[in-house]
Amino acid sequence: MKNFKLFLLTVIVFLPLSLFAQQTVTGKVTEKATGSELPGVGIIIKGTAKGTATDFDGNYILENLKQGDVLVFSYIGFTTLEVTVGAKATINVALDQDTETLDEIVLIGYGTTTIKDATGSVAAITEKDFNEGNIVSPANLITGRVAGVSVTTDGTPGGGSAIRIRGGSSLGASNDPLIVLDGMPLAASSGGSRGILASINPNDIESFSILKDASATAIYGSRASNGVIIISTKKGKSTFKAEYNVKAALSTLSNKIDVFSGDEYRALIADIRPNDVDQLGTANTNWQDEIYQEAISIDQSISLSGQIFKKIPTRFSFGHTQQPGIRKTSKFERISSSLALNPKFFDDHLKVNVNASLNYEFNRFADGVEGAALEFDPTQPVYDADSPFGGFFEHHNNGEPVNGTRNPLASLLQRENKGEVQRFYGNVELDYKLHFFPDLRAVLNIGYDRSEGEGFNQLSDESINGFRLSVGSPFLGSRSEYTSERVNSLLDGYLTYNKELENVNIEVTAGYSYQKFEGVDFNTGNLMDPDRESDINTLADIVLIGLFGRTNVSFMDKYLLTLSYRRDGTSRFSKDNRWGNFPAAALAWKVSEEDFLKDSNTISNLKLRLGWGITGQQDIGPSYLYLGRTVIGSSVSQYIFGNSPINVAIPQTRIEDLKWEETTTYNVGLDYGLFNNKVSGTLEVYLKESNDLLAEVAISDGSNFSNSGFQNIGKFTSKGIEFSIGTDIIDKEDLKLDVNYNMSFNQTKIDELALEQDIRVGGIGGGTGGTVQLHSQGYAPYSFYVYKQLYDVNGSPIEGAYADLNQDGIINDSDRYIYKKRDADINMGFQSNLNYKDFDFSFNLRASIGNYMYNNVNSSRAQYNGLQQAAVLTNVPSSVLETNFYNTSDVIISDIYIENASFLKMDNVTLGYTFNGFNNHDTSSIRLWTGVQNVFTITNYSGLDPEVFGGIDNTTYPRPRTFLVGANIKF
Repeated sequence: MKNFKLFLLTVIVFLPLSLFAQQTVTGKVTEKATGSELPGVGIIIKGTAKGTATDFDGNYILENLKQGDVLVFSYIGFTTLEVTVGAKATINVALDQDTETLDEIVLIGYGTTTIKDATGSVAAITEKDFNEGNIVSPANLITGRVAGVSVTTDGTPGGGSAIRIRGGSSLGASNDPLIVLDGMPLAASSGGSRGILASINPNDIESFSILKDASATAIYGSRASNGVIIISTKKGKSTFKAEYNVKAALSTLSNKIDVFSGDEYRALIADIRPNDVDQLGTANTNWQDEIYQEAISIDQSISLSGQIFKKIPTRFSFGHTQQPGIRKTSKFERISSSLALNPKFFDDHLKVNVNASLNYEFNRFADGVEGAALEFDPTQPVYDADSPFGGFFEHHNNGEPVNGTRNPLASLLQRENKGEVQRFYGNVELDYKLHFFPDLRAVLNIGYDRSEGEGFNQLSDESINGFRLSVGSPFLGSRSEYTSERVNSLLDGYLTYNKELENVNIEVTAGYSYQKFEGVDFNTGNLMDPDRESDINTLADIVLIGLFGRTNVSFMDKYLLTLSYRRDGTSRFSKDNRWGNFPAAALAWKVSEEDFLKDSNTISNLKLRLGWGITGQQDIGPSYLYLGRTVIGSSVSQYIFGNSPINVAIPQTRIEDLKWEETTTYNVGLDYGLFNNKVSGTLEVYLKESNDLLAEVAISDGSNFSNSGFQNIGKFTSKGIEFSIGTDIIDKEDLKLDVNYNMSFNQTKIDELALEQDIRVGGIGGGTGGTVQLHSQGYAPYSFYVYKQLYDVNGSPIEGAYADLNQDGIINDSDRYIYKKRDADINMGFQSNLNYKDFDFSFNLRASIGNYMYNNVNSSRAQYNGLQQAAVLTNVPSSVLETNFYNTSDVIISDIYIENASFLKMDNVTLGYTFNGFNNHDTSSIRLWTGVQNVFTITNYSGLDPEVFGGIDNTTYPRPRTFLVGANIKF
């Protein structure tokens, strides 16, 4: 009893003291999704002003706390979290991203902004929004994701992509957007590459910022008329993290051109050409099946991030991609490695970003033999034991080739065309906030991009394509070798002043940019030809110099003003036209911050944007057209003096008054968010006016050293509307469903051309057609220029019968008319993601409406006279049964071959399951997934694929349908 009384007395005395005892709490704050530490997280004791913030590694310490205190953790872009202090001295928390925030950081030229403060037309696509599937090219991460941005990728392994932002801005110069990788504008790769993005591993990319209007792009001046895509790669982290991605893909042929089978062909020849029946074989060969294959590709990458030397956040990645194509012998392989170092020094005043990548690209290119596969006699076998041409069946007469179509499979297997590219690119960025003047930052960015390519193109000496009797041996084959080098050097330096005053925030940026492009190409010529000529071509250096400045002013966080200016010089133009001036201005009004909307339960965000700016274009092939230049002629341009051939010097085209192409853009945008931003999107209207268009056009005879050359020839306008909307339909803990939709409408019209001269473009194959597209005043660029087909009373086309549009009684070129255009009026994208517990499901749809295609496959082949070419029988598309046309030269320019190529495509669909928290670690996970790419296409176009860049379908590398399985492991 005595002991019990003593115990009770102790409790009575010390219990109140324990309730009021103070303690110290430490811990770490991380991002829940990735486990990465979060520096600068605000932590306060609820109901007081007392608090602290996490350090660079996400750690914090708070003293003099008592049990029952509530800690409030808050960080921009993340949901606020409250935690009650208990007996534990350590409280670690993980914050969820706030998907509804408008404070997401967006990269712009020489700086950053947020979605809510952006004054220009800027779209941000981060890793969580990327497309999934068999993504080999970085461009495919954003296909269909952004209004006004179209990405067209062919079916080749590692295939390049044509990217257009708001349709482009030029007739003859480049329409490609400027691509900036970690602050460095990229240029063309060396020979042997699939394109400037081919060597970049998509798994290394963190985000895309797409600048669409001139108020956003003008800071890049001379190269910004076609928009700017800023790519940011993943950076180093302080907390250790490892990630492994692997996927396997089976690619199959999704569609074929309908031609006559062996049996059908024998019946057709017996009916139409009975005298040629004896030339037929007994086989039933589907030549399209012979040139294609099922292909299995493997893509895997590993990344490691963490601190080295306890101070330097680091990320290292390694990737390996092997992608054989479905066209036999074609193959793409990439080995990539990257290193990112992101330390901070001097109390975070100096930020250093080092990015370096060393990548290798290996390609085997396969000739486009689809035309031969459509035409080769289906009654003939693939192989012939008695053939002198490597055992392949070929048309010959006692070993001497007969003129006609060649065996397409032999053409693939007997040629080895390989290229290899080594590419190093990287940059060092120093961002220093002055100790004695912390409102001012000095940024220096030094970049270097070097690619070296080499390869060879060898044809077997047994190939019929190498037959050359004139040099003494009928089977010499051929082999040529080449090397190529490109160097891109950059120096950017700028100052940024940022000052917060009462109700006003001012940011001023001013700087200087220098970039130089160098290159050299070498080709041996045919090493098996004793009369060969090698060729070395040192490309003219291209130097771009820019002076730029920008001012951002925010008043009361409601009214925003952006002014920018760039003065650019290029070595492409003469000193009188070398410099261009590119100003821009934008205004934004956050209407939702006004008192009459601030407390609205419906409208949570409403911002009106107005933008104007001028951008430039100087990216043309010739480098120094304003200079007098000569080149040494080849063996076909020699004078003979006595018995000695003398090479001659040939003067080149000289155009001294060439100048900048300029594009002026007007943009009105409305950003909106409803119901606490559960529904959000944008609505944009724009007008672009391109002046002094650069294009290669005819030059008057005798006035220059060529009959054509680049000139400033006119102007055109583009106008359009863009709309996007995204919404979280369901947002519960175990069930989430979101949908995103975007639509863009664009119309382009040529307003003026020099001397009102039309420009013929769009070369076609077959007959004597030449070209089938036209640039003409009052019409869209690349409109189709054709004859108007006449039909009989039954609605069947009459061969060779066209409307006499000028009523002169003669059907000739003057009766051709402009009919339809290649580019779509409307493009749409639709994406949806469904998450149920640990399952995830997503799909992507794209639609294109109002685009037309010239079916050159049918126009050049679907005629009965195509059943024989030269001395051999050839197959034709079975669509000839619909027209019963005979003569190619009479019908190839008929408007019957202009087809509506509008389409709806499901690009990909994926299903995955995630195992969370394995290995006793909250952030570890294993996601297993499967999917299909190029799921289906709905279209009225009769050809292989309605999506052929350029609007002319003259056989193409088909896009495969791909079945995928993959795994993503994080630990």
